[in-house]
Amino acid sequence: MKVLITAGPAREYIDPVRFISNPSTGKMGFLIAKECMKQGYEVVLVSGSSSCEIPSGVAFVEAETAVEMEESVIKYFPQADVLVMSAAVSDWRPAVKSQEKIKRKEEWSLKLVPTADILKRVAKIKKPYQRIIGFALETGDIIKNARKKLKEKDMDLIVADTPAFFGEGEASMVVFIYKDGKTEKYTEITKEEISKKIVSLIKTL
Repeated sequence: MKVLITAGPAREYIDPVRFISNPSTGKMGFLIAKECMKQGYEVVLVSGSSSCEIPSGVAFVEAETAVEMEESVIKYFPQADVLVMSAAVSDWRPAVKSQEKIKRKEEWSLKLVPTADILKRVAKIKKPYQRIIGFALETGDIIKNARKKLKEKDMDLIVADTPAFFGEGEASMVVFIYKDGKTEKYTEITKEEISKKIVSLIKTL
């Protein structure tokens, strides 16, 4: 079983020293990679900036920006049986990156443009035997919004969560939504428990 996993936050640079990002630590993806290694799977872990320890035996690929993440996923996905997309990829990037440090100003507007939708692109090249597991962080209508993403991006399972899931926090609310419409809601579940559950499902999706 070959598993491709993405983890961590993307950084979208404004200038050489400033960037747009989010509070993701990458822990979820690294835990999933560790559990996959325990099962004897072949793992490629593509991650943004993270201080998490790289599990022994995984093929590690660093991808700091959304563009780098997209390039790596498209490169490794054709050889994978399963893609677990747990990275917190930015939806936006600065339209232009300044090559010089931007000096302090009284007022300044930053123009943003969308980053590529990696899962939408992957859905177009997905083979019948391949499985895709994704995550959806939402702040309202969690299940409705996650179901929409599941269908649009041809995923087999989506894990819907809230901002409480970010970082090193304790157990939080999470909903597993399957392609066949089944849902499983957990009012309190840890990242460690989620990683074990996801890996246990890989062969059954």
